[in-house]
Amino acid sequence: MAASKWVYNFGAGEADGQASMKELLGGKGANLAEMASIGLPVPPGFTLTTEICTYFYEHGETYPKELQLEVEKAVKLVEQRTGMVFGSTAKPLLFSVRSGARASMPGMMDTVLNLGLNDKTVESLANESGDRRFAFDSYRRFIQMYSDVVMGLDASHFEKLLAHAKQKRGVKQDCDLLPEDLEELSSLFKAQYHLEVGTEFPEDPLEQLWGAIGAVFRSWMNQRAKTYRRLNDIPESWGTAVTVQAMVFGNMGDACATGVAFTRNPSNGVNDFYGEFLVNAQGEDVVAGIRTPQELTVAARKSHGNELPSLEEVMPEVFQELMGIRSRLETHFKEMQDIEFTVQKGKLYMLQTRTGKRTAHAALQIAVDMAQEGLISRQEAVMRLKPGQLDQLLHPTLDPKAEKQIIAKGLPASPGAASGRIAFSADEAERRAKDGEKVLLVRIETSPDDIHGMHSAQGTLTTRGGMTSHAAVVARGMGRPCVAGAGDVAVNYANKTMSVGGMTFTEGDRLTIDGLTGEIMAGEVPTVKPQLSGNFGIIMSWADEVRTMGVRANAETPADAQQARDFGAEGIGLVRTEHMFFEGGRIVAMREMILASNENDRRAALAKLLDMQRSDMIELFRIMDGRPVTVRLLDPPLHEFIPHSETEMASLASAAGIPLDFVRRRAAELRETNPMLGHRGCRLAVTYPEICEMQCRAIFEAAAEAGRTCKKGCAPVAEVMVPLVAAVEELELLKKVIQTTAEQVQMEQKVQLTYKIGSMVELPRACLQAGHLANGAEFFSFGTNDLTQTTWGLSRDDAGSFLPEYKSKGIVPQDPFVSLDQQGVGELIKLAVERGRAARPGMKMGICGEHGGDPASIEFCQQAGLDYVSCSPFRVPIARLAAAQSAMREAQTQKVGADKGYRSEQRAGGA
Repeated sequence: MAASKWVYNFGAGEADGQASMKELLGGKGANLAEMASIGLPVPPGFTLTTEICTYFYEHGETYPKELQLEVEKAVKLVEQRTGMVFGSTAKPLLFSVRSGARASMPGMMDTVLNLGLNDKTVESLANESGDRRFAFDSYRRFIQMYSDVVMGLDASHFEKLLAHAKQKRGVKQDCDLLPEDLEELSSLFKAQYHLEVGTEFPEDPLEQLWGAIGAVFRSWMNQRAKTYRRLNDIPESWGTAVTVQAMVFGNMGDACATGVAFTRNPSNGVNDFYGEFLVNAQGEDVVAGIRTPQELTVAARKSHGNELPSLEEVMPEVFQELMGIRSRLETHFKEMQDIEFTVQKGKLYMLQTRTGKRTAHAALQIAVDMAQEGLISRQEAVMRLKPGQLDQLLHPTLDPKAEKQIIAKGLPASPGAASGRIAFSADEAERRAKDGEKVLLVRIETSPDDIHGMHSAQGTLTTRGGMTSHAAVVARGMGRPCVAGAGDVAVNYANKTMSVGGMTFTEGDRLTIDGLTGEIMAGEVPTVKPQLSGNFGIIMSWADEVRTMGVRANAETPADAQQARDFGAEGIGLVRTEHMFFEGGRIVAMREMILASNENDRRAALAKLLDMQRSDMIELFRIMDGRPVTVRLLDPPLHEFIPHSETEMASLASAAGIPLDFVRRRAAELRETNPMLGHRGCRLAVTYPEICEMQCRAIFEAAAEAGRTCKKGCAPVAEVMVPLVAAVEELELLKKVIQTTAEQVQMEQKVQLTYKIGSMVELPRACLQAGHLANGAEFFSFGTNDLTQTTWGLSRDDAGSFLPEYKSKGIVPQDPFVSLDQQGVGELIKLAVERGRAARPGMKMGICGEHGGDPASIEFCQQAGLDYVSCSPFRVPIARLAAAQSAMREAQTQKVGADKGYRSEQRAGGA
């Protein structure tokens, strides 16, 4: 791999890079460069690019030959900018070494702080600072971190030595240890290193630096980073950058501090400065939850009942400077920022800024507020929201009227309500979740190694940590409820118990948490449907202004149809009529029809079904109020309606008044070896046209009835869809049955109905024959579930046992039943669209498979020129937002293309 530059410098108001270079410098490196270039107080440093990470793994964990010289030059530049020298016994320069991928991965990769300390430089640091306690506190931290991160030693061995030192001194906090305690602890840590590694702890600062750089690059492939990438669809090929930065110290005394802040509240989106800090501490102390953090503002301190003084009170001048930087960062980046800062002897330094992770509630609030403040446009506000985030807004919250046994309260770290059985470890949470249980992960504090358990759990409860702790940040990113820092709760891992207020809960007991209030409740508390108004309605209206593709819902019950309308569906794209027959007395009537030995008996049974289906359809037409309702004719194999156990067969024989042997024989006749490719779809209607007649009569009579009471201009629009069509002749045959039935109903009811006849396209042959099918069909609806099955030769019901392995080995990027296979299934759809519209210009086309609610699949539909997508009711808002974003991206692509074309013409004209 050739690269003109492997290392990018920043500091002293200058930078080689900028914010737009995240692919090369990672988010951390790019934003540090940007902050330095706009004059913010950033400690100088340099970034090793993501291209080195790629080289590192492609060349057996080695580096490009030019890198060593570039790093040495970069170190010299930092020395010039700081007036300190790396490895010097006079003014020792120390470094932090941190990861930084282009996508934020909080806590998933490794960091090394205080690098450059050894037995000589620690004495120099003590002399320079005039604080021996600070110097050896930094040294013992470095030895422990290097041993853990670089050498992979068990951190618990060092924690035990630290705990013993505090016990020996009779103190509880690290900051209460004396200088001689920390000096002795540093020696003990080095002895532990020697015991486990077999060599002395490295004294050479350059050896330490290269060891740390390699460890950070290797952490890109650690298990927690892999898990996080898998959960968040981050490609492994991106790699991480490594940022090496001059250390500034928040643990040099009471005039020092370190903190984490968000420029707006990441939990609810309110425009408040939100964060925490610690006096006389280093950065990991804040997020680890080892000490109780302090609030930034007086208002936050009072709101959370925190008795410790806020930064606003402890360091008012620093606080005002930080407030100014907060405003400057938001104005510059036009986004809510997550920042890290350190105060060294009263001077403020900015260590990081990045786009802050937030809950869906906060994302909605921030996007609308920033647009209304004039910071961003309405279209930018729509683009800011991730469609998947809306899922958090579409699910129930705790019923305010329900009885609640509140047993404790913590910090409301991530909103939402969750109930589940207690699991005290990430592995246990994952195991129980795989067994189908709903789980709450209960921990003293979480670490990056708990990522798989947090993902498996409904929510997380911790007894330590604050609003910016690991648990809080990760839970908000996942959209899962979290209550953190519940100090009244005592967790005993050994006994697998949780105690609070005289009560003891064991693993497997049920708990409920409310991440919006911080309340912890015994048992399971009922929930209520979400209220989708206010900012939700505003952002949806902005999305609808730019959206060019329609959004419908898959629904066959009045409740689903009404839910879809409430969420903004513009019609029903799929009524699965067979779902109307599986309940109660309907299944008996359906079975009578199937078991009938002649057409007359079959029609008698169908007459009973007619009334049932007609009444359902009337409700659907009324709810849709003039919007199209696409009704799929009966699709599944008939054997699905026949009982299979002896008891069920006997019950049916008795109810229908027919011999049991007849039921057994008929069930055997209907049984198929491969039913999903057997006697189903239009093949049923071809064999039993009276079934098609009954269904069409129910549809048209329902449309006539609903039309008598509808408002002017809101007459029912019926779209009859023929499923599983493979041959033009199938469609032509059934189209005559549908048209004849429609004419009969119109004559009998003396009405004029609005209806269309279309084909469901769910077989490769149908895609190839689309030009011929379009001569008879007035619309196409792509059934992408079956089209995926038949294109791949996969059973959706069985593929789950091996598709995860395919995904992990890179054979497929996503499960093709979750996100549309654009290279295979997508090509067939494009072909069908092209051939269909060539035969019938302007022909309406959409999709009605599960892919209709997947943002990536919706983007494809936009590019393919489909008119609408149809999805489950609860995904309608997600589809509306994704469709709007797809339309804006398409418009931007077309604009860029037009601009390029114009410039080409200008150049040609000039030539």
